[in-house]
Amino acid sequence: MTNHSVSVAELVKNTNLNVYYGKEYLDRLITTSDISRPGLELTGYFNYYPANRIQLLGITETSYAKGMANGQLFHVMEHMCQPETPAFVISTKLRPPKELIRAVKTEKIPVLGSELTTSRILSNMTNYLEGKLAERKSIHGVLVDIYGLGVLITGDSGIGKSETALELIKRGHRLIADDRVEVYQQDEHTLIGQAPQILRNLLEIRGIGIIDVMNLFGAGAVRGKTKVDLIIHLVNWSKDAPYDRLGNGNVYKKIFDVKVDQNTIPVKTGRNLAVLIESAAMNYRTRKMGYDVTATFNNNLQKLIQANSKDASYNTSKQKQILRNNKKAIQKNPHLKG
Repeated sequence: MTNHSVSVAELVKNTNLNVYYGKEYLDRLITTSDISRPGLELTGYFNYYPANRIQLLGITETSYAKGMANGQLFHVMEHMCQPETPAFVISTKLRPPKELIRAVKTEKIPVLGSELTTSRILSNMTNYLEGKLAERKSIHGVLVDIYGLGVLITGDSGIGKSETALELIKRGHRLIADDRVEVYQQDEHTLIGQAPQILRNLLEIRGIGIIDVMNLFGAGAVRGKTKVDLIIHLVNWSKDAPYDRLGNGNVYKKIFDVKVDQNTIPVKTGRNLAVLIESAAMNYRTRKMGYDVTATFNNNLQKLIQANSKDASYNTSKQKQILRNNKKAIQKNPHLKG
């Protein structure tokens, strides 16, 4: 699932842009997160002009434009105003050139401004557009913020994901999404999860129905989105299933291009899933901080084996010495034999 476009109005609202011209044209659509800084275009080079991108003018571009003749500048700006161009953005509190305002009127393109530096507003707009335009995948599960970690709880329908999430919320953790989690890749290492708009802050509990978590538990019990750090997959317990008992399985689930650590927890009467998932989250955090409890256990085991080996070697040597001493005593005193 992909969001193919974002309106200029949404960009203005979410990146705090000012509108210099064209408030009535903010319904124009942005279809790419790439942003262009038209330096070569100001010199008249249009062999490759990405007209479908937002055109960002900073101190460098506006300074160069001031040195151009009015007619030449208007001609360049007119060439930059294509039907697919979503908007022009001027950074650093700079005023847009008058020739640009004249040129945009034909294609009805808005001109926006920001108090931020060029690099800052470029970063803000890119991050917002990448998040909105990124390919999305819908995953059946529950996403909860546990100690600042995004934990995605998956498993068959009816296994107890939502009930476990409710217990975690009561223990002070935060709900991001229930039933359907929309995930998208932010970069090569980061996966972001959030709830669809229609399900935001809602939790479905069989036998009770849909509850509004924010109204019942307060604003601190919900969160809009989070990075997906860990997957907890719930399965029905089976005595024949080979469950990981040492924590050295190193199981991952690949979503888009991101590998996410996954633990499988068997569900059985008497097991407190909320406490188990909390523990799994804390254990994941300690491993990321450099402490590997499995490695510690293996080291302790190796030390114990080596210590026992030395004791066994010492005892064997001592027994051999006793036999040698007894043999010498018998040779000196034959009547001791038997």
